[in-house]
Amino acid sequence: MKTPHAGRARQALRQATIDNHQRVDDLFSCFSLTDRDSYIAFLKAHARALAALEAMTEAQAPRLPLLTQDLVALGESLPPPLATPGCEGDAFRWGVRYTMEGSRLGGAVLARRVAPDLPHAYLSAAHEKGGWIAFQHSLDNAAEQGGEPWIEEAIRGAEAAFDLFAAAAGSEKISVHG
Repeated sequence: MKTPHAGRARQALRQATIDNHQRVDDLFSCFSLTDRDSYIAFLKAHARALAALEAMTEAQAPRLPLLTQDLVALGESLPPPLATPGCEGDAFRWGVRYTMEGSRLGGAVLARRVAPDLPHAYLSAAHEKGGWIAFQHSLDNAAEQGGEPWIEEAIRGAEAAFDLFAAAAGSEKISVHG
């Protein structure tokens, strides 16, 4: 049953984080997915953010094991995670999950760009059919009771997750290129 507010939370999150999303995309576009060393740095940057975010949200379909698998196949280990952003509550965690689940969509696109001789289990971990839509419906249902304050807190969570990915990209870029 659709309510008059169906889609409101996801639309608010998408609109509020457009610039954050573009900034993270721009930072990660500096990594080559066909060059082994650059790809390792890309995976390590994701690991730094993902480890912290999955722990905070208690991810139901964690991708960190797949990322670890890819790094091990490349002869590498997981780097230490970045500090977890301050968690302000359930809505904040939903905002973090919004960013993480959205990154699965981007990962599916990026997986096709990885050199054929490089492992890509992490980037290939797309949603099962209908998974993204189901997540969005769950997000909207969770937001329905909380109203505008809930959505504002979810936006802060999504922004914090994007900020953590940006910081992770910057830290690997510096260590590889700096």
